[in-house]
Amino acid sequence: MPIFETVFIRRCLTVLIGLFGVLVFYLLNLPVPFLFGPMMACLAASLLRMPLVGPGRISVAARTVLGVAVGASITPAVLGQVPSMLASVAIVPIYIAVIGLIGVPFFRRVCGFDPVTAFYAAMPGGAADMTVFGQEAGANVRQLSLVHVTRLMVIMVLVPLILVQFYGTSLRHPVGPPATDLPLYELALMVASAIFGWIAAKRLGLFGAPILGPMIVAGLLSVCGILHMRPPREALWAAQFLIGLGIGVSYVGVTLRELRDTIAGGAAFVVILAVLAAIATETVTLTGLAPPVEGFLAFAPGGQAEMSMLAIIVGADLGFVVVHHLTRLVLVILGAPLVARWYLRRAQRDRGGPDL
Repeated sequence: MPIFETVFIRRCLTVLIGLFGVLVFYLLNLPVPFLFGPMMACLAASLLRMPLVGPGRISVAARTVLGVAVGASITPAVLGQVPSMLASVAIVPIYIAVIGLIGVPFFRRVCGFDPVTAFYAAMPGGAADMTVFGQEAGANVRQLSLVHVTRLMVIMVLVPLILVQFYGTSLRHPVGPPATDLPLYELALMVASAIFGWIAAKRLGLFGAPILGPMIVAGLLSVCGILHMRPPREALWAAQFLIGLGIGVSYVGVTLRELRDTIAGGAAFVVILAVLAAIATETVTLTGLAPPVEGFLAFAPGGQAEMSMLAIIVGADLGFVVVHHLTRLVLVILGAPLVARWYLRRAQRDRGGPDL
């Protein structure tokens, strides 16, 4: 069929551009080529109006790999550290509330968004979840998706720079052993954890099923001493590639007006988020609740998948980072619809209209 052929060709073009980005980053000896190479190459191609298309459902594989990697890092030793994390985890709801109190007025008054779009644009939850919630509530989906993808893009550029310049970390930490060094039964367990965990979590209706399901299954196997290793580096490289590809192609079809208004507003909001994240990081670091790098990654306002990948790349305590991001996502996903309804009712009353 012509449509299928067109989509297939565009997808192949997208992959080729992503691979070109990897090659350029590799030849220039730039860090994390499999993540930043396709992200930047597809971003540039999108802004040049090339007919790109996202990786589709295969991108789910990237998230299942990350889920298994996170789960395999949950060992009895990590579980023993959970009580010591509670004090820093308690800061997360305060952090979310402050972001909302600053972000919603920012998008309303500075960017001129309607109340629904402003609310969900400010929420530091998953980009997909906030877009879906906003769509159901009547938000401007285009503005909402562009704000959240811009947040991810800018964070993914800034966080590595900050890690290197201010924390002295290396972005060349081995992400995992080669596949040839892993026993076949370990690889089989990882594949089974990814597939079974994703399907089970999806049927249970859990948020972030491609990550959360495999993470739970792999975590149980790890704690029980059955699974001992993270996925091979080839799988993690593929996951990086697909994540970078997905972020880059999100800008396909962007107009100059959107670039000037919505995307510029989203980038400006990231500056606000960076200040709030720095305050939270300094709080947990100076009080001894977290090491500097882990504290920074735990409160960086990026996506769970992206921050987990960066934690692996720099060799940070993955368990600490993931616990804080999961707490943030759970609180936002469960609380955002409830708070949104209250906020929108109040906004409607202030305008003198009927209750929603």
